[in-house]
Amino acid sequence: MIRVDLPRFGRFQAWRDAARQLAGNRVAPDQVAWGDAGLFGTGPVPPPGPHPVTASKEFLALARTVASHSDPERWALLYAALIRLQQDRGFIANPADPLADRLARMAKSVRRDIHKMHAFVRFHELPSEGPRRSFAAWFEPEHPILEAGTPFFARRFGDMDWLIATPEGIARFDGRLSFEPPAPRPNLPTDASHDLWRIYFANIFNPARIKTQAMRSEMPVKYWKNLPETGLIAQMLADAPRRVQAMRDAGATDAPAFAARVTARIRHAPDDRPPDSLDAARQQASRCTRCALCHAATQTVWGEGDPDAPLMILGEAPGDHEDLQGRPFVGPAGQLLRQTMAGAGLDPARAWLTNAVKHFKFTPRGKRRIHQNPATGEIRHCTWWLDLERRFVQPRLTVALGATAAFALTGDRAPLTPRRGTVETTLDGGPVLITWHPSLILRLDPGPAARARAQFAADLTQAARMMAA
Repeated sequence: MIRVDLPRFGRFQAWRDAARQLAGNRVAPDQVAWGDAGLFGTGPVPPPGPHPVTASKEFLALARTVASHSDPERWALLYAALIRLQQDRGFIANPADPLADRLARMAKSVRRDIHKMHAFVRFHELPSEGPRRSFAAWFEPEHPILEAGTPFFARRFGDMDWLIATPEGIARFDGRLSFEPPAPRPNLPTDASHDLWRIYFANIFNPARIKTQAMRSEMPVKYWKNLPETGLIAQMLADAPRRVQAMRDAGATDAPAFAARVTARIRHAPDDRPPDSLDAARQQASRCTRCALCHAATQTVWGEGDPDAPLMILGEAPGDHEDLQGRPFVGPAGQLLRQTMAGAGLDPARAWLTNAVKHFKFTPRGKRRIHQNPATGEIRHCTWWLDLERRFVQPRLTVALGATAAFALTGDRAPLTPRRGTVETTLDGGPVLITWHPSLILRLDPGPAARARAQFAADLTQAARMMAA
């Protein structure tokens, strides 16, 4: 039996050094006694052995966290896991493995304890003769987390001296973080900042949302004795019914007139059943809540035109005009599109005009709504509706206006410039001619705009030739 005694502080590094040497000699876990449990230990740690020892970053991170658990078996468990890793590197990621599951639950408990430490340490200001203010706090964690939990305070309160005393030891910061053995609980003076904690707690307390069980879960009772604000809890709970009744008496009883129109969309549950017609798909899309865009847009902008059209024109997303009218391509960009189509010999009434995304995305700026490009996730959510449109219309050719339309049809995020004027294959197997979006042409300076307009006209003329072939 080999006994390994670990120091009070710096324990994880000490365990890591010893474990590497033991594993290098392939010493079995049951031949090692760790920490204070080594009543049967007799032999020293052997020198580095001949066997290579490897451990993943994920395991080392897990081991560093588990090292702060109060379970006296934690070192033995970690060493057993290290030995297993040499033959089975994947077991630690298997939640069904008993050892991996136990270590994961221990790490979770430690992380929760560190979170509570960060949330519930309350400093008391001490007299100070130097230029830096001085503070002290007493905290009683569930696990020995002093080394793991206090670097947070060093980063946050680096401009003052402080100490945190716990039953495990003392963390002291004077520009450098150090640790000392435990000492009796200090007598801490009353701190003026504790009144601020009470004021803050009283102001965030909502008497209409009292959940005492959840409150005790998030703020365990064992911490209350060191929290200045918890002295208010009993009085606030007793006064809650009166405050709730006062809130009811002061609340509005009638919804404003526009509320029904605004909430109409969310009162109807989304319908994702496969529709049997293009009109049924349009009706379903009018209640779409697949992404957050539906909450700000006025309405769903569905495609329009000839449902039997051999040509589909696909834009990016509705703009401000389209959002208000509920129709695609009715703004300035749509007017340029329709004029260019007519010039190229394409009748807009004989095409199906639609967008890759069906809701207007914008950022409010004063009274204006500034158009925003849809995100990848929003495009993919709307693919459901685009696929339905394409299945019912079944175009022979699709013209993609801009990068968003090209991505929705091909799944390719490549730059648009080298692809413009070329024909690619859509994800459902049809041809797609890629060109500029007319809104881009409207934003360019006169010179580049003239060149882009000519290329746009040439591309639509190419589409007309393909349709006639």
